[in-house]
Amino acid sequence: MKWMAMALISLQLLEAAVVKAYWGVLEDPKNDPAHKYHSGNLGVVFKPLAYLDSMYLGEISIGTPSQNFLVLFDTGSSILWVPSVQCQSRACASHPRFNPNMSSTYSSNGQIFSAQHGSGSLSGVYGYDTEGEPCCRMLPASGFDGIMGLAYRALAEGRSITALQGRLQAGLLSSQVFSFYLGRDRSSQNRAVLIFRGIDHSLHKGTNLLGPSQESPPPKCPELELLRALLSSPFRFLIGGCATSWCSQGCQAIVDTGTSLLTFIMDCNNVQNLPTLTFLISRVRLSLPYHSFLFTENGICALGVQATYLPSSSGQPLWILGVVFLRSYYSIFDIGNNRVGCATAA
Repeated sequence: MKWMAMALISLQLLEAAVVKAYWGVLEDPKNDPAHKYHSGNLGVVFKPLAYLDSMYLGEISIGTPSQNFLVLFDTGSSILWVPSVQCQSRACASHPRFNPNMSSTYSSNGQIFSAQHGSGSLSGVYGYDTEGEPCCRMLPASGFDGIMGLAYRALAEGRSITALQGRLQAGLLSSQVFSFYLGRDRSSQNRAVLIFRGIDHSLHKGTNLLGPSQESPPPKCPELELLRALLSSPFRFLIGGCATSWCSQGCQAIVDTGTSLLTFIMDCNNVQNLPTLTFLISRVRLSLPYHSFLFTENGICALGVQATYLPSSSGQPLWILGVVFLRSYYSIFDIGNNRVGCATAA
């Protein structure tokens, strides 16, 4: 099926869960998952030593005739990139590579781009294929071939048009709303789905969705102009139902399908003593019992918690509500009204 036409309503997502490393020395520097929100920062990135990766992937096609790639759908970035035949590194050699000479609709102005993600950085050349939709090309990070960013173009270097905006401008999407269901049931074939053009109400419980409308952010503050939605409403954090001093002066939170780094290893015999984590947003309690943020693989238990040290543009602490959170909540991204919604997943 030709992805560029975006004729399908939903994309079935594949889950990849791999233990990257076992017990290790945790004093070594680790990468910060919030680095990708600051595209100009391309410093040295360190690989975590205790890391359980859980990603949601789907297949797209680029070019004429189509060339297929397995990508990570990421609401925390805006660039669509896949590896190119011009990349000769070992990392690229293990993945399908886009051949621009094999596509009759490909063009490029030679503009260089660079991008940073939580687990590494990359650089390449902007290319355009099928109705001017950008497809950036260079090396991938690991098991998937590339990343399709779903955030606003403000995160893209040079603010080039994004793949999602290209679909909207071409009139190929009847709705400016898309949503994710990232289920926890690995035995179900429908455990994860990305839905364009609206909401599937069978995938959530209740109708009271979180996320009041947010005014369009000013152009001088591109960090706020994100589809992953900075929630400006009151935000509090509770542990075991008890209030904490964290976020007592307010926080901002990012709903990010591309963040899944897990770095905290613990004794599996003590997991039943873990408390429930609760996020209080707009007076709505969103709770995560311990089994929601605990992952076990080959007898190893890892918590889906990682520190980030980059503040938001307002100076308030920045929280990233990634895959660990989104497995419990059906997430809705409303581009037209600049808002995000969450409801308990079915």
